[in-house]
Amino acid sequence: LSSLTIGKGVTSIGSSAFYNCDGLTSVIIPDAVTSIGSSAFESCSNLSSVTIGKGVTSIGERVFYDCDGLTSIVIPDAVTSIGESAFYSCSNLSSVTLGKDVTSIGSYAFEYCDGLTSIVIPSSVTSIRSSAFSGCENLTNVYYNGTIEDWCNITFDDYFSNPMFYAQHFYMLDENEE
Repeated sequence: LSSLTIGKGVTSIGSSAFYNCDGLTSVIIPDAVTSIGSSAFESCSNLSSVTIGKGVTSIGERVFYDCDGLTSIVIPDAVTSIGESAFYSCSNLSSVTLGKDVTSIGSYAFEYCDGLTSIVIPSSVTSIRSSAFSGCENLTNVYYNGTIEDWCNITFDDYFSNPMFYAQHFYMLDENEE
């Protein structure tokens, strides 16, 4: 199994559904899917291309944990939460686009994503849990789509959850910019 397109009638992907499928390189998740279960694609080390449909509302715990081949991900606008360790140790992940409705980033969500050099945090984010960006040693630019007051109201569990702990530059963006 190297390429996977989830059928249009599927509304959820179960926990550990494709766990450790090393040969899997490409996944297309249609708009009909609303949830992706814990560890659904965990340890799919060669997974490099993922398209997440607009119907997904949450990314579960450890969904893409240890997916070293993943280089970029676009989180659709409908997603409100990113689960614990969702992208943990995706060492080649260099591009993350968070949807405008994300409110919560779970503990260890992007821990050890060494390839991550910049991230845009949408103004909808109210909580970034412990160690969400721990080990992101190359994260140098943080962009925020809100006001400084909004940024100050985000709940950070610790220093390592705040992407500013690593960043050299912090940019405030107009909410209409991406």
